[in-house]
Amino acid sequence: MKISNFLEAMEREVPARYACSWDHVGLLVGDRDAEVRRILVALDAGDEAVRLAEERECDLIVTHHPLLFHPMERVLEQDVIGRRVRRMIRSGISYFAMHTNFDIVKMADINARDLGLLRPCVLEKIGEDERGVYGFGRIGDLEKPQSLAAFAEKVKKACRLDAVRVYGNPETAVRRAAVASGSGKSAIPDAIREGAGVIVTGDVDYHTAIDSVAEGIAIIDAGHYGTEFCFINYTVHMLQTMFPDTEVIGQEIRQPYTIL
Repeated sequence: MKISNFLEAMEREVPARYACSWDHVGLLVGDRDAEVRRILVALDAGDEAVRLAEERECDLIVTHHPLLFHPMERVLEQDVIGRRVRRMIRSGISYFAMHTNFDIVKMADINARDLGLLRPCVLEKIGEDERGVYGFGRIGDLEKPQSLAAFAEKVKKACRLDAVRVYGNPETAVRRAAVASGSGKSAIPDAIREGAGVIVTGDVDYHTAIDSVAEGIAIIDAGHYGTEFCFINYTVHMLQTMFPDTEVIGQEIRQPYTIL
């Protein structure tokens, strides 16, 4: 399979048109005519991912977060981003990212499923087309009312975390929940408007958290990685199904920090 074949198939599965205007998705490093025999899937194109791709002789890295997020005036070995780009080029590795388009088309539904949300609907609406209303995050009902503390335990299990930050009274009963992966604080007003008792997201700053609780919604901060690492296993399975003659491997799921 050539990179061009991969790109055509991915455009059908996770169309780039759903990406935000500021985002950088698609083929970011590589050659459309290059052959692909082995693919590495990772959340980020960090040094470890690039090194693993080299060790496993992968021809293509697929990530969620784009390595090339801001314009580069120089591609230097002394720059952390430049070093990774140069290493990919030297090793003949192409690089593809699907970020906000994946958030809208795939990630939100994965999060809703993992948290057991019933009848999930789009939380932060962006637009509408032949597929229906689309946007970031999901909101839905819980199978039964439960305490915020009990729901937090479910979030910990789903996100493979030893701890989460919970803002709000742990004994409060919640019946309706929202989820917005990554840095999802922009979806909090929508969650309040749609009647959610709690929202699960990541990267929530102190003032946003305490003000949101004052407005009547609890927050469970499961971290950016905790709400998005599902990208790895889902994408590995998706690519294996789409390209059965191509080997697909996933980077090990490991939180990028240590709680001491």
